[in-house]
Amino acid sequence: MDRFSNINSILAFVTVAREGSVSRAAEALNLTQPAISHQIKRLAEETGITLFNRTPTGLQISHDGSAVLSEAERVLDAMSDFQRSARQRSGRISGKLRIGTIVDPEFIRLGRVLARLRTEHPDIETELTHGVSGDIMAWLKRGQIDAGFYLCGPDDLAPMGLDREEPIHAIKLADFTYRVIGPVGWQKQIENADWSELAKLPWIGTPERSVHYRLLSKIYTNPADRLGVVARVDQEASMLEMVRSGIGLSLCRDSIALHQKQSFGLAVCNVVSVPACLCFVTLDRRKDSPILSEVFSLLQSSW
Repeated sequence: MDRFSNINSILAFVTVAREGSVSRAAEALNLTQPAISHQIKRLAEETGITLFNRTPTGLQISHDGSAVLSEAERVLDAMSDFQRSARQRSGRISGKLRIGTIVDPEFIRLGRVLARLRTEHPDIETELTHGVSGDIMAWLKRGQIDAGFYLCGPDDLAPMGLDREEPIHAIKLADFTYRVIGPVGWQKQIENADWSELAKLPWIGTPERSVHYRLLSKIYTNPADRLGVVARVDQEASMLEMVRSGIGLSLCRDSIALHQKQSFGLAVCNVVSVPACLCFVTLDRRKDSPILSEVFSLLQSSW
């Protein structure tokens, strides 16, 4: 096999393998579909093997493609390590750090973190992408972000990692509690209610990728079926507005629940609560890179 003329061919191959389609790979890499297809064809010609097979449902990685995928991933990791090492030898850590953010900036102390990062490492450029907690894992695996904030239950941080297929490195930043809140006038209904009684009332649902759904799944098997979901939202601000509008119950961080009770008279359940924690996560195989090592150290000293 002759030398590869372009590392982008390997990047295209790995991304299509992860995404399962040329269109999604093109979106992840911010390229056109023809450009991705050209890189795949080029790599197949250079290696002499068929990387993907076409099926009625799209591209499927071939046996030979699967056999060389891990090597291709190692090539990309080695190239990233080389670039970081070269920058580090120049005396300063530099590069782009793509961070996935969730909930409100105040809760994750985003401003403080970015200010310290800017002060201590001015050559690191940050790029933020906002979503719900479950998006963070998907974006990490797809290579769309380098690290991100993540909400989960305390028991989810198992020694084996949050994902067995692609081990995740996580540090816990804070513990907190979710409370059940309801509209004004519902205090008598929910104040001393248990989980079975709360299930009989209307709920505001969330997507399966959200932390609310994941936490409620430990209490109710399949919350979408067990709870009387009357509306579904994916942003905390919209959720609170719907509770204030009298639509139904929702989980809410304890600090916000207290504020909403004092400011708007929302009802809060005093009997049940759900423990949770805020974490910062990245792929385990990338945790020791210069930029991420600095960021993890900075976060641990900021909380």
